[in-house]
Amino acid sequence: MGEGVGNEKELMPFISSANIACGYHAGDAATMRHVINLCLQYQVHIGAHPSFLDKTNFGRTAMQLPASAIHSLITAQLQIINNIALECGAVLHHVKPHGALYNMAARDSVLANVIALAVKEFDESLVYYGLSGSVMITEADKVGLKTASEVFADRTYQSDGTLTPRSEPNALLTDMDEVKKQVFKFVKENKVRTLTGQDIVITADTICIHGDGPHAVDFAKAAYKQLHEK
Repeated sequence: MGEGVGNEKELMPFISSANIACGYHAGDAATMRHVINLCLQYQVHIGAHPSFLDKTNFGRTAMQLPASAIHSLITAQLQIINNIALECGAVLHHVKPHGALYNMAARDSVLANVIALAVKEFDESLVYYGLSGSVMITEADKVGLKTASEVFADRTYQSDGTLTPRSEPNALLTDMDEVKKQVFKFVKENKVRTLTGQDIVITADTICIHGDGPHAVDFAKAAYKQLHEK
């Protein structure tokens, strides 16, 4: 959220946590303040969504940076959004890296460890959202962070449990029925069907819907209804 789409208020009734852009791939102080205040109004957990400093590519282009630069990148964004949260009388609940930084960390244990340490050193009470089954979760566990294994309602999966890169065909789910089937499988079976047609076991602590997707609000409504049906 806070990425310039403007659909935050529409989404709020159907979510339990929000990942808020910290100004590096999108957003600014005004958008962060706006979304944080909405989170307070709707009792939604407030999360930082740090990324590479790359508004041109929306933080979705891989960058090779030294560990010290990654650490500083994370810390700076946490400081920015935390200061605004405090001004609003709010408290940060979690951290979820964005875009290329997230995807790289899901495959690279060294990078995952650097990010996890930066989060812990900033505030060890923060929950770390990472790709289910990836080194993001194992490295965060190693440093003693609380973690939430994340799955994606609107993305397809590879056989190794990683997300299909956006540069490849069929990376995004755009059909409502497919999204509902995927969410059902996450919750009821602890599995996801990959693009190769096999089912793999997955842990679903938190389900992501991309707020910048064209069907974000409709998908959120459908997932919310499905999760609350008995």
